[in-house]
Amino acid sequence: MSDSTASLRRKIGSAGDLQSVVRTMKVVTASSIGQYERSVSALDDYYHAVELGLGACLREIGPEPLAPKRKGAAAARTVGAVVFGSDQGLVGQFNEVVADHAVKTLAALTPQPEVWAVGERVYARLADAGVPLKGLFTVPNSAMAITPLVGKILVAGEANYDREEGFELHLFYNHPLKGAVYGPVHQRLLPLDETWRKNLVGLAWPWKNRPEVMEGGLAALRPLIRGYLFVSIFRACAESLASENASRLAAMQRADKNIDELLAGLNGTFHRLRQSGIDEELFDVVSGFEALNPEK
Repeated sequence: MSDSTASLRRKIGSAGDLQSVVRTMKVVTASSIGQYERSVSALDDYYHAVELGLGACLREIGPEPLAPKRKGAAAARTVGAVVFGSDQGLVGQFNEVVADHAVKTLAALTPQPEVWAVGERVYARLADAGVPLKGLFTVPNSAMAITPLVGKILVAGEANYDREEGFELHLFYNHPLKGAVYGPVHQRLLPLDETWRKNLVGLAWPWKNRPEVMEGGLAALRPLIRGYLFVSIFRACAESLASENASRLAAMQRADKNIDELLAGLNGTFHRLRQSGIDEELFDVVSGFEALNPEK
């Protein structure tokens, strides 16, 4: 009996230690979700300002093509994609959801796309699906680390954009929904086509006086396009990280609940065994007393 209760004590202690770790991870994960959600929220004004600037430049330029084709040469076409996943576990089906969505979407594109993966786990998932992978980026561990990653993605994308006509760039990431729910998102960033131009030109200017673009619309257009690409990729990465931590928080909540149930069962078993041992000892004492009682 003593060995059984001692074993239960060790199990209860181990489960309690594990629960402390899980609850600490819950706090850290909830804090991480907050910083990424604030990052996305802080981008809204900047994103809107970039869109207004692009609209002003495009109105001044007029209906000129955004990327004129080279004369005397057939336009080449390359398809690139960036898939945002995770480097760490305890995220449930996070990587499987975004990887499966990317595989299905890219299978319908021609020519065969070149894919950059953000995160080792989604990289392995895409490799298993037979997707041609061109590179691997490390997942940022904080909101401050997103900017260097976006710079690397822009450099890789611009190398193809400058070399090839008709370069397409697609983003795949998980978008946070209500609670701990998320869903996969597909966004095409490049090429900047006529539909994209019309949407920006149609934006209403928030003030009465129309803006005047210094040095012409073409001079200001390229840095504004770069800002548009930067904020789009930054937002995709931040939303992916928020979704990843939301998935991890849900996993920690399930683990915490399971540990509570385990502890309740272990404590109940321990108290029953302990009470049974106490009853047996009392019975032995009473039986011995009755056996030694001369009057009996």
